Amino acid sequence: MSEDLVRSLTLKQLRALAAVADTGAVSAAARRLNVTPPAVTMQIQLLEASVELPLLDRSGDRFRPTDAGRELIEAAESIEAALRNAVAALEAMKGLDGGRVSVAIVSTAKYFAPMALGAFARAHPKVDLSLMVGNRAEVLELLRSDRVDVAIMGRPPEDLDNVRAVIGDHPHFVIASPTHELAARRSMPPEALSGQTFLMRERGSGTRGLMERLFEETGVTPKAGMEIGSNETIKQAVIAGLGLAFISAHTVAAEIADGRLVELDVQGLPVLRQWHVVRRAAKRLTPPAAAMTAFLSEHGAEFLPKIPLKRNQRADRDV
Repeated sequence: MSEDLVRSLTLKQLRALAAVADTGAVSAAARRLNVTPPAVTMQIQLLEASVELPLLDRSGDRFRPTDAGRELIEAAESIEAALRNAVAALEAMKGLDGGRVSVAIVSTAKYFAPMALGAFARAHPKVDLSLMVGNRAEVLELLRSDRVDVAIMGRPPEDLDNVRAVIGDHPHFVIASPTHELAARRSMPPEALSGQTFLMRERGSGTRGLMERLFEETGVTPKAGMEIGSNETIKQAVIAGLGLAFISAHTVAAEIADGRLVELDVQGLPVLRQWHVVRRAAKRLTPPAAAMTAFLSEHGAEFLPKIPLKRNQRADRDV
């Protein structure tokens, strides 16, 4: 009976189950799998009929896996990992005359990473590139699930066995509108920022986490302003005088250069982090992915925006 059950299960059914469990909805799973919602429903019904157990429960407006469903999802993840390793082995046989490499970048890295990837693509025109952008939490999940080969981020994960290489320096400081009351002050202590309205990235953002650690260490108690999930929107809000922001220097190079924003002269700033290219330690890299890692490590700093830093830098001890 068990052998008959094993033969009846299909990868299409398992992928449908995993997609619904992950997204919580049949329609979202269908979009991810590029099929119709009825097709997803049919695959799950066939799977439940085979195992003779319910695999999904509806909780509010979301589907969640049952205990039986979780067992099959774990099996599906193992199968997907085995298939990725097999594909990696096949692509290794092709060398750099083919294959693909998938890269995830934190959203702040979009100010230099696309140029670096473009240079790699020109050097290796037969390699297909895939790029995903997200906040730190989203990029870490892509790494953990092996959905990408490598990631570009500031602080490598502490809870994931990884291999990383430094790309280059990554400074952070506080920006303001040129008309802000603090714009003209020189060498102000960090506590001068207390009570000021700060526009913040969303939770899960690496910049948000770095800002919170810095303020905790220096005793700064800002007034919480809007929470904004986009560096571009934060920049425009600061230009409009809606508050201050702690931000990556690489995101504001153009605005600092043309005078639309100013870097506040705060003692101990900028905080200096580093950009890294990171991969999961247990992941087998294909030749294209290995070449991408080497390229970013050796040449990535060439694509970083040039920022004139006027003061001593503060190292981020958590890197």
